[in-house]
Amino acid sequence: MVSEALSWPTVNVFEAVVLGIVQGLTEFLPISSSAHLLIVPKLAGWEDPGAAFTAVIQLGTMLAVLIFFWRDILRITAVWLRSLTDKELRAHLDARMGWYIILGTIPISVAGLLFSDAIEGPARNLWLNSAMLIVFGLILLGAEQFGRKAKQLSDLGLKDGLIIGAWQMLPLIPGASRSGSTMTGAMFLGYTREAAARYSFLLSIPAVVLSGVYEMRHVGDGGGPPLVGTAVATIVSFVVGYASIAWLLKWVAKNSVNIFVIYRVFAGTLLLTLLGLGVITA
Repeated sequence: MVSEALSWPTVNVFEAVVLGIVQGLTEFLPISSSAHLLIVPKLAGWEDPGAAFTAVIQLGTMLAVLIFFWRDILRITAVWLRSLTDKELRAHLDARMGWYIILGTIPISVAGLLFSDAIEGPARNLWLNSAMLIVFGLILLGAEQFGRKAKQLSDLGLKDGLIIGAWQMLPLIPGASRSGSTMTGAMFLGYTREAAARYSFLLSIPAVVLSGVYEMRHVGDGGGPPLVGTAVATIVSFVVGYASIAWLLKWVAKNSVNIFVIYRVFAGTLLLTLLGLGVITA
């Protein structure tokens, strides 16, 4: 149930374009798209578009994932389906990957349903979001510093798949970052940055699509996000998101994630300072 404070969000076309760009840029970078979709309207003096708006426009960035990784997704799906009747295929990486993605989606799906009221209400507090930017930025730094960064996706097993899936529950708190949390979990388990990023993208598909489709029931119903604004933001997020995927994969192949850690800590500290001085409200 959407809380009363978030029951009548309004998003005009200009705001929708800006928020679509924000979503596209931040969904795949480990800096939390949900936090930025809360922070940007707050700093701009706009109304909070709400958790339903955030969930629905993520479908745009998920479409970018589907198109960017369509060969991988088609191959994994085909082999997984064939493995249901062909025992010899069950040890194949793609068949196992299909199961890991399915099983890894269960924790966040259950937690999302159990804590939906908190996610759509109390969790959308800028004090909490700002603190989470810093805390999970430092955890990401720990993964960068102490993870062996040697494993590839071919090394992924059931235990690691389930552990990384559990990490995906953390971004139910805005500010944690879904991509950042799953990448952090994978890097702590010894996976390379690129392998962690690729698995993070694939693992995100069921959870984000289910969340977005579930929240679509609110769009345009008078108590949820507006139809036109949501559609515009979703389209923009797809275009920007596709470019973000390509950039991030190239970046993590050759560089550390420290730039994202620095950004998270700086942004979180700045926001806490502004909140403390009363320049903005939570």
